[in-house]
Amino acid sequence: MILASTELMDVVDWSRAQFAMTAIYHWLFVPLTLGLGFLCAFMETIYYKTGDEFWKRTTKFWMRIFGVNFAIGVATGLILEFEFGTNWSNYSHFVGDIFGAPLAIEGIMAFFLEATFVAVMFFGWNKVSKGFHLTATWMTAIGANLSALWILVANAWMQDPVGMTFNVETARNEMTSFWEVLFSPVAMNKFVHTVTSGFVLASVVVIGISSWFLLKKREQNMAYKSIKIAAVFGLISSLALAYTGDGSGVQVARTQPMKLAAMEGLYDGQEGAGLTVIGLLRPEKERTNNENRFYFDFEIPKMLSWLSFRDGDAFVPGINDLVNGNSEYGMLSASEKMERGRVAINELAVYRDAKKAGDKETMAAIADKFNPATPTGKEFVDNYYRYFGYGYLSNPTDIIPNVPLVFYPFRIMVGLGCYFILFFVMALVFYYRNLLDKYRWMQWLAIISIPLVYLASVSGWVVAEVGRQPWTIQDLLPAVASVSKLNPASVKVTFFIFVILFTTLLIAELMIMFKQIKLGPDTDKKQ
Repeated sequence: MILASTELMDVVDWSRAQFAMTAIYHWLFVPLTLGLGFLCAFMETIYYKTGDEFWKRTTKFWMRIFGVNFAIGVATGLILEFEFGTNWSNYSHFVGDIFGAPLAIEGIMAFFLEATFVAVMFFGWNKVSKGFHLTATWMTAIGANLSALWILVANAWMQDPVGMTFNVETARNEMTSFWEVLFSPVAMNKFVHTVTSGFVLASVVVIGISSWFLLKKREQNMAYKSIKIAAVFGLISSLALAYTGDGSGVQVARTQPMKLAAMEGLYDGQEGAGLTVIGLLRPEKERTNNENRFYFDFEIPKMLSWLSFRDGDAFVPGINDLVNGNSEYGMLSASEKMERGRVAINELAVYRDAKKAGDKETMAAIADKFNPATPTGKEFVDNYYRYFGYGYLSNPTDIIPNVPLVFYPFRIMVGLGCYFILFFVMALVFYYRNLLDKYRWMQWLAIISIPLVYLASVSGWVVAEVGRQPWTIQDLLPAVASVSKLNPASVKVTFFIFVILFTTLLIAELMIMFKQIKLGPDTDKKQ
């Protein structure tokens, strides 16, 4: 049993803070490359088909913006992967056989695919044929998104662990079906939803930068054409983003009901639960029952039940149901799950003791319990091992994430997602009516939308990751059982070192980007 000592909790909290900070900085760079790579490929395809030098200049300009983000995104991503070994070694031991597989594929397949073609994309102009250069650009864009695929598959598995079995001999989870891990509904929804969010972000950034050129009365033809391509790409992507967001909500309702309850600030479960469009949560100390969870709110009746289970009268469990249990709907309390998890942990300890004593009979009996292929094992796994992680918790309320930190970012994400659909429609209307350079407010709106799209992107990850706390692996391993045995002071020091390093990188990236934007597409001539 892992005791939640003060020193251990310091390591957990600082390790979580360090990983969260690294992930947020990483995600400031990555989504732009996911979408901008394809936008560059679209533009170069037009150049390849028409031979118009205008499209070559335009493509090279946007490639420079892509390149800055690509380089820094790779650097921060590598540090994230190292942290699994330095800060989260217990996690890596417990599930390394599964979690490591998609990350290894990402390194072998996608990373090398990008590394091979990105050099041709940037330095191969006039050195290779137009067709080969175009191929390199497309392969770089595809490679960046393949990298995202494998990383998101790994993350999705943490949200919904499937395709595995527990090996009592090694005390590790082992993969039984690679295809189940890869094609799980959670993984597929997460991948498409995340990459389309990157497409939307890149489209907004391109429109915003192009609008700056219109404000400055510079490169107006490039700005117009870039806005058209980005608006079309962005509108299609934003509609796909909304569709996959709905699918992701269905998966959250099925696999992570506590996250859904936190997203809605739903404390007591309801049949025909309404969807809260907007609301102001009461602090926990002021909340006494489900009726006064908000100071005010606007709700769409039965919509949450329908969106979650495609049934307007379906029961949606609330936070109290998940903590205290609900016998009417066959829901165990967190306390009962904790007891069952401790049974599984204790059986594993007995196995280790039997192994030391050479008691093969006891070892075989316990191994049979953890083997889902036997009747005894299936019953034990379904009723005890599935709650393994609960055995490391101290209190039933430990399963409740920070509700406001999930509730408000979810509404920011959804609200801005709806805004961007309207934004792209407006951009296309203004383009086809030749109004883009006549209304400065639209140009300023496009520029202001750049920080808004980053806010929406980061909010989505806050919902996804904060909403599943305290789990590193849903129901199987909490953060308190995942961390390395470290001195809290060392984690604090590295946290602040990374803050300084990443902030410096961010400032450097912004300075380089602003310089490239100011120079415009004729950088080669002006340098």
